[in-house]
Amino acid sequence: MKRVTGIGGIFFQSESPDHLYDWYEKHLGIKREAHGQGATFEWRELQSPDGSQPGAKGATAWSIFPRSTKYFGESKARFMVNYRV
Repeated sequence: MKRVTGIGGIFFQSESPDHLYDWYEKHLGIKREAHGQGATFEWRELQSPDGSQPGAKGATAWSIFPRSTKYFGESKARFMVNYRV
């Protein structure tokens, strides 16, 4: 079975996504992408699985959705975490 290697994305809902995006930018420095939806945190694994070289590049998505979103499917949860495997 494959193991989790990191976080692929963090997504949550808000009554006022634009207001919350503004708050995160002002207080935490998280800026939205140019298209206006979410932010991407790029990173690199410390080393490849065999330890011979720097590891692969990756990214973690972070996004705020309106409460009316269908993106979360039938779930009642107001947040979602996607894992990298």
